Amino acid sequence: MSKGKKITYWVATVWLALGLTSTALVQLFQLNTDGPGSLENVVHMGFPAEVLLLLGVWKLLGVVALLMPRTPLLKEWAYAGISFTVSGALYFHVRSGDGFGMIAPVLLYLVLIAASWYFRPAERTLVTTGS
Repeated sequence: MSKGKKITYWVATVWLALGLTSTALVQLFQLNTDGPGSLENVVHMGFPAEVLLLLGVWKLLGVVALLMPRTPLLKEWAYAGISFTVSGALYFHVRSGDGFGMIAPVLLYLVLIAASWYFRPAERTLVTTGS
């Protein structure tokens, strides 16, 4: 793997992990900010406040899975779960009529997820054998 690809992977993955951790903390503590994942934002989209605890825990578990070494299957599941959560957030933001300012962070997450997954080193990928 080239040095550039490795740097791209780590920049995308660390930025993704920091973003997920910060929104997870906002959700776990049900902080009422105007940022992504906040209590006000989630209620605005029609969800009960109780969903924040579940989302916060899932995000933190996803971050742990992404950063743990030698767990490629767990990483694939984490990438999938994070992708489902973020694509769902995009859908509900659009459905709620939110402007670009609320949708942009979700789009950034999708770019970071794709970059982190695409540029991950071989030891962080599942090795499949043909039959």
